[in-house]
Amino acid sequence: MTARATRLFVLMSATAALAVAGCAPSTTDGGDAESDGSTGAAEGGGTARVGIIYSETGALAAYGEQYRQGLEAGLDYATDGTGEVDGTAIELEFRDDAGNPDTAVAAARDLIGQDYQILGGTVVSGIATAMAEQAAQNEVLYISGPAATDAITGVNEFTFRSGRQTYQDVATAGAMLDDSSGKVVVLAQDTAFGQGNLAAVEAVLGAEGAEVASVLVPEDATEFTGFARQVVDEQPDLIFVAWAGATAGNMWTSLSQQDVFDAAPVVTGLADSATFAAYGAAGEQISFLSHYFPGATDNEVNQALVDSVTEAGGTPDLFTVDGFVAGQMIAQAVAEGGDDVDAMIEALEGWEFEGPKGTTTIREGDHALVQDMFTAQLVQDGDAWVPEVIDTVPADEVAPPETAAE
Repeated sequence: MTARATRLFVLMSATAALAVAGCAPSTTDGGDAESDGSTGAAEGGGTARVGIIYSETGALAAYGEQYRQGLEAGLDYATDGTGEVDGTAIELEFRDDAGNPDTAVAAARDLIGQDYQILGGTVVSGIATAMAEQAAQNEVLYISGPAATDAITGVNEFTFRSGRQTYQDVATAGAMLDDSSGKVVVLAQDTAFGQGNLAAVEAVLGAEGAEVASVLVPEDATEFTGFARQVVDEQPDLIFVAWAGATAGNMWTSLSQQDVFDAAPVVTGLADSATFAAYGAAGEQISFLSHYFPGATDNEVNQALVDSVTEAGGTPDLFTVDGFVAGQMIAQAVAEGGDDVDAMIEALEGWEFEGPKGTTTIREGDHALVQDMFTAQLVQDGDAWVPEVIDTVPADEVAPPETAAE
């Protein structure tokens, strides 16, 4: 590796590591959404019905289950185990989007037709953008889930997010790169998520002068040898991998078999725990940016997340925190906004809270979720691979540029 490539690798690794985040809102007194002393708009009594549209089935069903487990834990935490705020019960109605935008939109319209004023969910970026459109058209509150697309930040006044966004996965690269002469190849699925990662790398690293190329893979592909060879043939100085779903193991195996790790340093986001073993020895060669894993933080709220999900028979994982955040945000919106959507929006805009990842802020102007990020590495523990934090990157260093909500 040339000195230039080594320098680019170090800088990008730090960047990437800074670029993963998930966050979780919480309350200041161990759960009650009104424990910050503010005056609630809700009068109490009745039921607040919330429609959760998520991937119960489909390619990202495992992520959907993590989100649901976290949501139930977060709502339990925010309401001190009562499921109520100020006497108003919060009732969740779950619908399966099956990873399909049309299915999700049909479910959203059905729920809106039944006077649901709060919708949440989805792991899929393409579904999140469609749901945001429905929220604006029907003037209901929408809190997106783990979907990472930058497109929903600032898209309209009715749309919020409970997870990180793609820009935060690569945001620190611009500040870290002093040398603009390297070539970065993005290997990603040809989906809204993958295209969003490519756009973010172009926006951050490309703006610093790096040459950015891409190898985009059809979402339904199951054989990755040819794509791995394309990456090598690009002669990169650094490889940025953006991948989601059940094919990750086969993809990493193909990269190893085609000697991609010998071609250039590899940076990627740390995925869910089911993928750790799939990296194999290559895991030690990868610099990980981390959205969340249970051991990433050590605070009361994170412990509550871990304890609640574990006691319910689940396993905290990558997107559990996004569900937990959504539960906190729903409780805050109902406690402070009652059944008035405008008041719910006001209750969430600018809200700063302590969550599983520490202090988190919903930016008032565009609803970006400003949060700390982590860099991580995989280390072998017996026959297993476990993540360890290398560094925590302050939220303001990776905050996306502000855009005005439409």
